Amino acid sequence: MGNQVEKLTHLSYAEVPTADPNGLETEDGPRIGVSYIFSTDDDELDDNIIGTDKDPNQEEKQYDNRNELECAIFYRDECVYDKNTKTGDVSTYSPENLLNKCKPGDLVEFVATNQYPHWAVYVGDFQVVHLHRAEIKNDFLTDASRGKRCRIVNDLYKFKALSPDMVVQNAMEQVGAKDRELSWRNSECFAAWCKFGRREFKIGGEIRIGKQPYRLKIQLSDKKSHMLEFQSLEDLIMEKRRNDQIGKTAVVQELANHLNCEEEIRTDDNAK
Repeated sequence: MGNQVEKLTHLSYAEVPTADPNGLETEDGPRIGVSYIFSTDDDELDDNIIGTDKDPNQEEKQYDNRNELECAIFYRDECVYDKNTKTGDVSTYSPENLLNKCKPGDLVEFVATNQYPHWAVYVGDFQVVHLHRAEIKNDFLTDASRGKRCRIVNDLYKFKALSPDMVVQNAMEQVGAKDRELSWRNSECFAAWCKFGRREFKIGGEIRIGKQPYRLKIQLSDKKSHMLEFQSLEDLIMEKRRNDQIGKTAVVQELANHLNCEEEIRTDDNAK
């Protein structure tokens, strides 16, 4: 997509080396792994999955938020994102019902089983602005949803939000931008930039050298989690969104396979 930076394309945890094969932690304290950056997050896949002949209510019936992955993002020691399905509201609504809850400047997330979440900025008059198919578009919320369930996600990121008027202005000023004009790798980065105005959400917004200041804490169970490190927020968001797309069950299985494999390798090395 346009001026995207080059990305690594590991397809599973088993293909990535780790400094700590036991990268699990209990509540006693963190044990940190290494950065994993996976294949491209592409909102264009939505067109191939949903299609024009599909029942628009089908995803509503199939979507189950019990398979959503809980996670948190830390910049050094500060939590800048927190998704907790036990304490936060992860309820989803039909696009028509969500319209009654939206206010200009709200961030909206569209979700469906086995798909990347799609983010948009509600700008009023039943319309949203969003990054889709390498272009910033202004569409009616019901059209942008493409049959998916949706919810307002203003509170996931913990940065200080801009005023609603500024959020709407940021979004509307980008309408029509496409391809090489784009500064965001996915719809979430674009919508979050409109809301918070932070360069970290833009392509190349941070220098990827030296210590990795970002950590993604993936909650595997009530007492177990796994920590990954990243040099930039946009790289971390790409991995978080991949986890959202495959779901908690698949992420837990990937990590279990990867960590067990690494433990076997270490045991074999020690036996030599």
